[in-house]
Amino acid sequence: MKLIFVAAFLIAQAAAAQNSNLPATMVWTSYDVGSAGYVEASAFADALDKKYGTTVRIIPSGTSIGRLLPLQTGRATYGFMGNEIHFAGEAMFEFASREWGPQDLRVLLGRPSQVGLVTGADTDINTPYDLKGQRVGYVKANISTTLNTETVLAFGELSTADVEKIEYPSYGAMAKAFIAGEIDAAPAIPTSSFLREAEGGRGVRWINMTASDEAGWERVAKHASLFKHSSAKVGVSISEDKPAELLGYRYPQLTVNADASEEDVYNMVKAIDESFEFYKGATKVMPNWALTTAGTTPAGAPFHQGAVRYLKKAGVWSDADEEWNNARIARIAAVQNAWNAAVEKADEEGVSGKEWPEYWANYRADNLD
Repeated sequence: MKLIFVAAFLIAQAAAAQNSNLPATMVWTSYDVGSAGYVEASAFADALDKKYGTTVRIIPSGTSIGRLLPLQTGRATYGFMGNEIHFAGEAMFEFASREWGPQDLRVLLGRPSQVGLVTGADTDINTPYDLKGQRVGYVKANISTTLNTETVLAFGELSTADVEKIEYPSYGAMAKAFIAGEIDAAPAIPTSSFLREAEGGRGVRWINMTASDEAGWERVAKHASLFKHSSAKVGVSISEDKPAELLGYRYPQLTVNADASEEDVYNMVKAIDESFEFYKGATKVMPNWALTTAGTTPAGAPFHQGAVRYLKKAGVWSDADEEWNNARIARIAAVQNAWNAAVEKADEEGVSGKEWPEYWANYRADNLD
């Protein structure tokens, strides 16, 4: 009798997965165990299992390459990614190697989040324009935090060359330096735990990027199109009455290769939307995966056509979203064309593998930026 019950249960699960047009099993990648990306991927996986009987195996990785490689080799179908998908599309940092180059990626959905630069209450820094000559914390080999910092500087018509760059081996080391007053500004998200300690000591002030500064936000869009203005109302030294005007971005971002099946992606977004009740209470931020907030631009990569089709049907996708998406797709195509031209030229000139990163950086600056 027990065997009959188990068999019936398995058949019911398989039927549910079939009715949802989802595969019976899937493999995803995410950030490390314990990260927000892993926790949220796990919440999705649990919801899809409960509603459709689909089994999801998550491959965690602490590196950008480790999260993206399984997608490129076909080992995984989807990835819960961060800003690395922007760098991958632009062939920057580790993706500037001849082995990688510009990657054609797409997102399905991305949870809105916020990041910015924070300073101490013991400084006279209030806006990005005040950062010239100040001590700014950087983390070695952390391309995401570096992009965050450089984007805030770009808002204020500055670059890394205009500040005193203080590098640390880890984010934790930089956080301790900020608490101790060894640096004047550091990148952080509103809920960063180290800010609580700083708040009780030197004090905390967010470096505001006001929405009314249109020129500043135009520079942000030019520097990194994945960001937009966002008003943070929850966090350290932040409240409903005293919000912080920061960079809005998306983390995590459910990512797929551009050539993924439109039907498969459409069905995946549909399944996530229809299983919302199963995962919305998993963490405080999970409600932000609702289509109205997670299904709009900008993002680290263009939205996949299958996702766009579902978002249009749901009444979420706007003309502005379509315009941004088309521009981002065109940009990635331009990077790919520039890459191919640079590779051909480098081969003709006998550029070595060791010389390639600098060669590509210069070619990219002359022909794209």
